[in-house]
Amino acid sequence: MTEFEFNEPDLLSEELHMVREQVRRFANEKIVPHADAWEASGEIPRSLFRDLGQLGFLGMRHPVEYGGGGMGPLSSVILGEELARSTFGGVASALTVHSDMSISHIAHRGTHEQKLKYLPAACAGEKVGAVCVTEPNAGSDVAGLKTRAVRTAEGWIINGSKTFITNGVYGDIYIVAARTDPEAKGSRGISLFIVEKGNPGLKIARKFEKHGWRSSDTAELFLDDLHVPHDALLGEEGKGFYYIMSTFQSERLVVGALVSGTCAKAVELTVDYMRQRQAFGKALWDQPVVRNKLAWVASKAAAVRALTYQCAQMIDEGKDTVREVSMLKAFGAETLQEVVHTCLQLHGGTGYIIGTPVERMARDSRILTIGGGATEVMLEEVAKRM
Repeated sequence: MTEFEFNEPDLLSEELHMVREQVRRFANEKIVPHADAWEASGEIPRSLFRDLGQLGFLGMRHPVEYGGGGMGPLSSVILGEELARSTFGGVASALTVHSDMSISHIAHRGTHEQKLKYLPAACAGEKVGAVCVTEPNAGSDVAGLKTRAVRTAEGWIINGSKTFITNGVYGDIYIVAARTDPEAKGSRGISLFIVEKGNPGLKIARKFEKHGWRSSDTAELFLDDLHVPHDALLGEEGKGFYYIMSTFQSERLVVGALVSGTCAKAVELTVDYMRQRQAFGKALWDQPVVRNKLAWVASKAAAVRALTYQCAQMIDEGKDTVREVSMLKAFGAETLQEVVHTCLQLHGGTGYIIGTPVERMARDSRILTIGGGATEVMLEEVAKRM
């Protein structure tokens, strides 16, 4: 099999090269042989989180003193790329939501006690994280959320609903966004809370059947007089919107990595198929008009990858990356649609058969122009900074 690789950026350390090799080996041995069954069942075994956690890959960016690896954003990029190369987007999404989009809230702004309580188990894969921001009427418009949290003598009472929550059914640690100041308008007055599995006020309304990402669980949640103690508040009261926006930069960076890994694998599979498939007396690969189409989308995929690594380096240097990361999210997710659908087209009828990797990647990729900030919203973020 041809292995299609972009050139590795010079900024990767020897340690990061080793991380790539180990995650790729893990994906090939622990994910690919079993993930078809996970697609059918609509869930990922808890043992997968534990196995990846034991290798140190679920907390690479979290503090060492709480079980993490103390590494930078490039480690998240490599994890995302290699999980995406498995061709199972649902697995990649569930694992990266845990490592880089939910538990990271605790790592960045939790108290010492909160970090001590939650991070070691999360980094080890013993506890699974979910982030609960999206609501039926508030998706990309985070400032429009309606869930309310009211302070009491004993703590907080939260009421509302959340939807499209990855790891919502099988998660253990939920990062919940709620409005704590009813008088505040828009982005002000939103706070974050840590909610644990088993809280009687947390109700799973339904588990969604999805177009793609079928092996990850996605749920609608009701928060019905959900009681949490005062120390469940994460960070400062009223700063939740800014915390969410900050974490979005890492989330969108990971989306860039998922795009990069998926594109590379789709091109790789298509090159192999075109070299084997005969049409009009010769291999498809020997038809210039056909292979040029693949070269074109591979070129765009290389541009996405370069922007992904540039954003990671900027984040590592502490620079403001909202414009660049928004570009990455918009351009990367839209480019992915072109890449996977071109690859499906070049597979012919085989590409349309359920169970083939390119068909699955085409389904799984569709969500990435929506989740984590719709393309239209991302472009507006870019435009405001031009």
